Amino acid sequence: MNPALEKLTKVLRLEAARGYDNGAVFGGLDRLLGFWQQEARQAGVPEALIRNLVTGLADYPTMPPAQRREALQRALAALEGPHLSDEPSAPKVRRRISRNKPPLRGRDARSHAALDAPLTSLPGIGPKTAKTLARLGLETLGDLLWHLPRRYNDYSQLKTIDQLWFGEEVTVIGTLESLQAREARRGRLTLVEAVVSDGTGMLRVTWFNQPWIADRLKPGQPLVLSGKVDQYLGHLTMNSPEWEPLEGDQVHTNRIVPVYPLTSGVSQKWLRKVIRRVVDRLAPRVQDPLPEAVRQEVGLPDLPTALRQVHFPDSAEALHEAQRRLAFDELFYLQLGVLRQKQEWEALTAPPLTVEDDWLARFESALPFELTAAQRRALAVIRADLAAPRPMNRLLEGDVGSGKTVVAAAAIGIAVANSSQAALMAPTSILAEQHYRTLLDLLPRAAGVPEAQIALLQGATPEAEKRRLYEALAAGEITVVVGTHALIEDPVAFADLQLAVIDEQHRFGVRQRAALRAKGENPNLLVMTATPIPRSLALTIFGDLDLTVLDEMPAGRQPVETRVLRSTERPRAYEFIRRHLAQGRQAFIIYPLVEESERVEARAAVEEHERLQQEVYPEYSVGLLHGRMSAEEKEAVMQAFREGQIHVLASTAVVEVGVDVPNATVMLIEGANRFGLAQLHQFRGRVGRGRYKAYCLLIPDGDDQAENERLKAMEQTQDGFQLAELDLIQRGPGDFLGTRQSGYVELRLARLTDVRLIEAARRQAQALLEKDPDLEAPAHRPLAEAVARFWRGKGEIS
Repeated sequence: MNPALEKLTKVLRLEAARGYDNGAVFGGLDRLLGFWQQEARQAGVPEALIRNLVTGLADYPTMPPAQRREALQRALAALEGPHLSDEPSAPKVRRRISRNKPPLRGRDARSHAALDAPLTSLPGIGPKTAKTLARLGLETLGDLLWHLPRRYNDYSQLKTIDQLWFGEEVTVIGTLESLQAREARRGRLTLVEAVVSDGTGMLRVTWFNQPWIADRLKPGQPLVLSGKVDQYLGHLTMNSPEWEPLEGDQVHTNRIVPVYPLTSGVSQKWLRKVIRRVVDRLAPRVQDPLPEAVRQEVGLPDLPTALRQVHFPDSAEALHEAQRRLAFDELFYLQLGVLRQKQEWEALTAPPLTVEDDWLARFESALPFELTAAQRRALAVIRADLAAPRPMNRLLEGDVGSGKTVVAAAAIGIAVANSSQAALMAPTSILAEQHYRTLLDLLPRAAGVPEAQIALLQGATPEAEKRRLYEALAAGEITVVVGTHALIEDPVAFADLQLAVIDEQHRFGVRQRAALRAKGENPNLLVMTATPIPRSLALTIFGDLDLTVLDEMPAGRQPVETRVLRSTERPRAYEFIRRHLAQGRQAFIIYPLVEESERVEARAAVEEHERLQQEVYPEYSVGLLHGRMSAEEKEAVMQAFREGQIHVLASTAVVEVGVDVPNATVMLIEGANRFGLAQLHQFRGRVGRGRYKAYCLLIPDGDDQAENERLKAMEQTQDGFQLAELDLIQRGPGDFLGTRQSGYVELRLARLTDVRLIEAARRQAQALLEKDPDLEAPAHRPLAEAVARFWRGKGEIS
């Protein structure tokens, strides 16, 4: 008989002879099973049998006597069946066990009840400890099961002492030869020093400020030590290694060891032991909500296996597969929610907004420039969307200067041609005013919209003018309104809003976008962004939107030459700007947000502005722009800059959007390492908008090579998508998502850069929703519950 099975059989027979009192082994059967599992796996016992035995006996301590007897007899029947090494007979054992399992519904109910049990139901955790663990968000056994490691220490490499090398992380098995505790640094430090041997050599071991170890260990005791090999006075040592007695299950040594997030009052070793008990007891009983067909097609382990391996992996490969399974779950739930939201949007109805071909021809011929092929494609798609009997829900993406506003103007013109209203919402007053001027220039001549029907509404609009605009919008006398957040205030009401356009949509929250849509009855929605969105984000966070990309720049736009400079080269940069000023050109100098405070940012900008004006460019006019200025002050500065009265504009990141000054040819960005590549690319797009060659100069805070290497990408490419992909990998999704990111960057294992897994999750979600759009089939109920839990609190994301 397999030695691991023989050992467990002897214990269970002794337990039966004692009358099922849970006293056959010290600590009870559930404690023994925790140690026995690894031993059984190492002895080659099939995983299915291990799991069935552990599951069947997991609740043994809490069972009444009759139920204990029945559970023990089932386990003994399985253990005393045909030898498991005999391959043909193994299925018989599995069938025998499965016949004795409780019905699925009852087991699932007990599993949910166990997951919801408070932490105080665990031995050794009282109210005080539970309160401490609550600081980690841990309140139930289920919380512990899903408290995933933040990293791992790989102590799976077992070596003899004579094979050790400095700096490697290894496990050593040896005998404790000597042990002493002493005080150092006048009693401020306690050292426990030991010598361990394994027949091949001797290893010195030191623990710092852990005097209790001297009471726990005794000379002659076999030990397992895991840690990093250090060196002292030419001898190899280990400082504060993890240790365990050789007998029993190794949780902290001789394996890939999980490292968990902690809080004050909770040690890594203690929490690891508690989680091991919960994983052993509950992971095998967790219901897997993923349909079997999906799991098989993607090649994923079941959820109980994934949970066990993500906490206490048997190998690096098993850990990778467990992480892949849990990451897929997150992406799959995300895709199901996004695609169902898209279905719900497409199920709405809206009046078709149509125009004839000659209307579009007149619009194009009235423009002072030629549309690019990309703009024509985008316009054709949007025209088809507006003509459909359901509302448009489209994201228009394009680099700074690619011509998104003209495409939006055409869509607005189509809405007005159908006797309805359109609104364009921008995040700042500067951008709103620029859009207003653009539409005031384009719509009357290209779409026949009277100037009197085009209005600007923002927080700074005088109250009397606001009241007049409110009345005109409600009466339908104003057909096009451009504005900031003021558009979604309660007094604003439309007669017939059929098109909502939102620029720089990542600057707005979910509720703000929803509030604008609520001003009409299922209005068409067009959201625009100048931030190139990586494909993985387009498939996930923006997966509910139809995507159109303007991937072509208008004729005449020259690439902006970009250079990364050292801080010592700042005087050269100032002189370079001076030469351009002498030629009648203008320049931007951008300063970063040094601290998370607009007040500090404003003060830094004010100080730099004064220095530039007095010390660097006293013969020129230096303007100042920052976030704490009023809308009127910002507009006055921008107007003066556009008209050439200001030669150099010192600004914070507020200049990122909404500034169009064709005469500006140099963009100098201080502290460039503080910005993402996508944001730097947007800054760069502020110059080179005229007929003159333009330049972008980047000065990082320090000369750190890693940061400069990241910035070198700005020198090497003008491709916003390539920079966006780099940004996503290096900085994460925050720069792209803005307020939309809430909840999504909290994905625990999924990476929004893993396009392959994202595409697999999307394919499976699409196929499943085609068969069962509402996940109502009985087999999909656990999945529907899991998706609902995942989306709880996230709300609508479009």
